[in-house]
Amino acid sequence: MQHNLKDLGTYGTVGLEFGLSVLVGLLMGQWLDKKFHTDPWLTFVGMSFGVAAGARTLWRASRKAQQEIEAEDQRELQARREYHERNRRN
Repeated sequence: MQHNLKDLGTYGTVGLEFGLSVLVGLLMGQWLDKKFHTDPWLTFVGMSFGVAAGARTLWRASRKAQQEIEAEDQRELQARREYHERNRRN
């Protein structure tokens, strides 16, 4: 149960991180557009950077989840091998 709660905390924030990345990029782009009078170009650029940063967050979270799944599979495989070895001896 403890492991599942930790994963919820780890992966539950991915959507929030994605949304905040896009929002920060968008707001920075709008601020720069107002400062340099370049509407709407810097807003698009800022939002694009935000989407890219959010996508990077999603990519990293999916890689971490995949590594954890593979490690769990290896532990289960090892436990099965040990179980069968003990049963062969008896």
